[in-house]
Amino acid sequence: MSKKVSSKALVALKHHAAGSVSKKAVKKVARKTVAAPSKSAGPYKPSNHKPRPGKMVHYFGRTQCEGDGSMKMLLGGKGANLAEMTSIGLPVPPGFTITTDTCAAYYKNGEQLPYGLMNEVNKNIAVLEKELGKKFGSNDNPLLVSVRSGAAVSMPGMMNTILNLGLTDAAVTGLANATNNVRFAYDAYRRLIDMFGDVVMGVEHKLFDEELSKIKSKYHARLDTDVPAEGMIEVCEAYKAVYQRHVGEVFPQNPFKQLELAIQAVFKSWNSDKAVKYRRIENIRGLNGTAVNVQSMVYGNMGADSGTGVAFTRNNATGENEFYGEFLINAQGEDVVAGIRTPQHISELPRWNKKVYQQLLDIKSKLERHYREMQDIEFTIERGVLYMLQTRTGKRNGTAAVRIACDMVKEKLIDEKTALLRIPAGDLTQLLLPSFDPPAKRKADVLTRGIPASPGAAIGRPAFSADEAVRRAQKGEQVILVRSETSPEDVEGMHMAAGILTSTGGRTSHAAVVACGWGKCCVVGAGEMVIDEHKGVMKIKGKSYGRDDEISIDGFTGEVCSGAVARRVPDKISGDFLQVMKWSDKHRRLQVRTNADTPEDAQRARDFGAEGIGLCRTEHMFFQGDRIRAMREMILAETQPDRVKALDKLLPFQRDDFIGIFKAMKGLPVTIRLIDPPLHEFLPHDPDSQAEMAKAMKVPVEKVRQRVAQLHEMNPMLGHRGCRLCVTYPEILAMQVRAIVEATIDCLRSNIKALPEIMIPLVGTKKELSVLRGEVEAVIAQVRTEQEFKNRLDIKIGTMIEVPRAAVAADEIAQSADFFSFGTNDLTQMTFGYSRDDINTFLPDYLRRDILPHDPFQSLDTGGVGQLVRMGTSRGRSARNDLKVGICGEHGGDPRSVHFFHDAGLDYVSCSPFRVPIARLAAAQAAIMAERGVAAPQAD
Repeated sequence: MSKKVSSKALVALKHHAAGSVSKKAVKKVARKTVAAPSKSAGPYKPSNHKPRPGKMVHYFGRTQCEGDGSMKMLLGGKGANLAEMTSIGLPVPPGFTITTDTCAAYYKNGEQLPYGLMNEVNKNIAVLEKELGKKFGSNDNPLLVSVRSGAAVSMPGMMNTILNLGLTDAAVTGLANATNNVRFAYDAYRRLIDMFGDVVMGVEHKLFDEELSKIKSKYHARLDTDVPAEGMIEVCEAYKAVYQRHVGEVFPQNPFKQLELAIQAVFKSWNSDKAVKYRRIENIRGLNGTAVNVQSMVYGNMGADSGTGVAFTRNNATGENEFYGEFLINAQGEDVVAGIRTPQHISELPRWNKKVYQQLLDIKSKLERHYREMQDIEFTIERGVLYMLQTRTGKRNGTAAVRIACDMVKEKLIDEKTALLRIPAGDLTQLLLPSFDPPAKRKADVLTRGIPASPGAAIGRPAFSADEAVRRAQKGEQVILVRSETSPEDVEGMHMAAGILTSTGGRTSHAAVVACGWGKCCVVGAGEMVIDEHKGVMKIKGKSYGRDDEISIDGFTGEVCSGAVARRVPDKISGDFLQVMKWSDKHRRLQVRTNADTPEDAQRARDFGAEGIGLCRTEHMFFQGDRIRAMREMILAETQPDRVKALDKLLPFQRDDFIGIFKAMKGLPVTIRLIDPPLHEFLPHDPDSQAEMAKAMKVPVEKVRQRVAQLHEMNPMLGHRGCRLCVTYPEILAMQVRAIVEATIDCLRSNIKALPEIMIPLVGTKKELSVLRGEVEAVIAQVRTEQEFKNRLDIKIGTMIEVPRAAVAADEIAQSADFFSFGTNDLTQMTFGYSRDDINTFLPDYLRRDILPHDPFQSLDTGGVGQLVRMGTSRGRSARNDLKVGICGEHGGDPRSVHFFHDAGLDYVSCSPFRVPIARLAAAQAAIMAERGVAAPQAD
């Protein structure tokens, strides 16, 4: 360990930092302040374990480059792109990448490095030393490296990074001498001790931060950069004491030992909680692990002529073709992305260094032309010289994805099919998210303003930690995650929160990048806000706000408002969004319908491009006003005539609803499902409500309670519902079919083309459908005669395939069906034996342990339920080759499921109105990928 620094030595070092002491004097001081290196600092004997994969290390540099951008699965995205940037002549500090296969071998070997790895690493260190003319761990001008993660799919901030690796008590003096900058050298050393202690040895970062705060207070330093050279030396001594106290040994003085432990830590971070949670949220599967990138250090913290930054070649929040990013002077990269300092906007860089800014603009253009894609870059300026540390495909929200795709087609960088594949279909939801209503916003109490980092309009109550946000959100509460800055450990809380608000950080901080990629409303850098996490309070301009205070945050303007500001939802598609939809319609095969039960929903869906209604749930129409009373009269009736009398009251309501829907759809098909839920759902179950119903209907309360008891079922999902109700109560079927036919004739006589399709639910046998089809046809004929309607009525009759037996016996059932529509919600329930109402009691455990790859009610189980869909489709068409087949569960709006339905040969998908644009794009992507021979995304 270093000796205690004498006051005389500190004065000398202080003068050296100001440039007033000779190098010879500094060396003399260094001998006083730093103990001689231990004997163990010689060549380190690496640990080698068990079988190894093939070539484990790939070098990139001016002398040789053993990779390129096509090798992401092996070298990870960062490693492949470092090699690619090197090969196209960009200023990239040399280094090497340890492969993702090596990470897989590490886990296969029981979390031990594979045999021979450190020998390969040491050989590549020697190549790096030769290229740069420096020695790793040298006491004179030492070679230092960064050690960073890098999976094939970008996971920003989720895995480990260590900077300045190779510094020791002896090497820090050599670095100070070589750079003539003592403060910089010890700043680099304290960062290494902090990162290594935290990332490699598990010492909490806050313990180091507490020591830094003490020394900042001693020197009256507001910022870290205000701490003088002698203060930085004291920080290093304090950090080493913290390290030894919590680790039980001194900070390692052998750089090769540091390197081996750092490589292990990066591999280990692949399965850290935050990385696993992020992969689950993003549904990242099937990767070997992370690569490890060991790269020679360049320093942005060498003084006022040095700096570091992160930028996007286009605005990742709006898609505008502008250079968009941030930088910090006299800092290292982690300072920007961690959000601990609020950086300067990239537009201010020319005032600091015009030459570097122009270089960055040139590199921006070169990278976009090369990759034909928006890039996210990291750079460092060391004493006025620019270095590129990373490029990767930039994460963006849905709005930006649409604009960038359209602009790049106009710029002839890509074609329209490539543009469609560039837009994550699910992200289109973000273009339909609510924004604050302008009149309401003008009246709102604006508490403060921050930096708008990700668009949106979020309302909720503050949660002051990620765990708190998760806990409260799981109970159904809308929360805003409020933090000084977020860290990767907060990822689950960020995902569960309605919005994110931080007091520090910029547009390229961890919070901003992750939130923007998710389309999550986010405001950062709200500097007037003081947060006390332990008390659960944030103070703005002297006023306190706690967990019970509702706030609104505006991701478009950065404003933070008191209370819940009214929001509005967009109802039209226009601009670039409309262009993407036109391209989608041009290239897709699958038709897209909607699930809608009211004229208003039908019109909204049509505005969003729906080509018909794939599911109109008639029972939803029974719950309004006088309708529910008539429905209950029918349920309480003890004879068929009394039931018919009650149903006659419902008939005009049903007919008028259908007329409204037919008018909204104007010549597009409307699939109307006959009554599906069991009758008990229309009756109250608590005693007070039953008494209220009895009083309103002027019947004894006992009669209501008796009927509720009669209708009770142990498992109503498998009980008296769907087509079974129509078998027992054919008068219900007759009333609904009559309403449909009368509405159709009314529209046709008004020159409105109505195309109803009658769907009989829950069929499991051929006989069920053939009997009920006969009854439907009889009612159609009867109404047509009554109405004296001579023209042909084109009303198709089909069934909903939601019982597994129906899929197996589809060839028999198809003989009585004009169409099939797969009800994948119930089909999933019955195939798995899972209740969708109760699945959350065990689903989180199934997902955490990889028993299920995803929630099967959100994304189709293609290996099981999907095979029933394939079977039902092929068997149905074997009996009737003109059989129309669709799907009307919410899977119809899930992009991954849509790919499967395209491949399975379905004719259409149907989903809720706001998911129609998603389905249109996903259907086009499925067609383009099939045309190009690209495998569809796998969920199972």
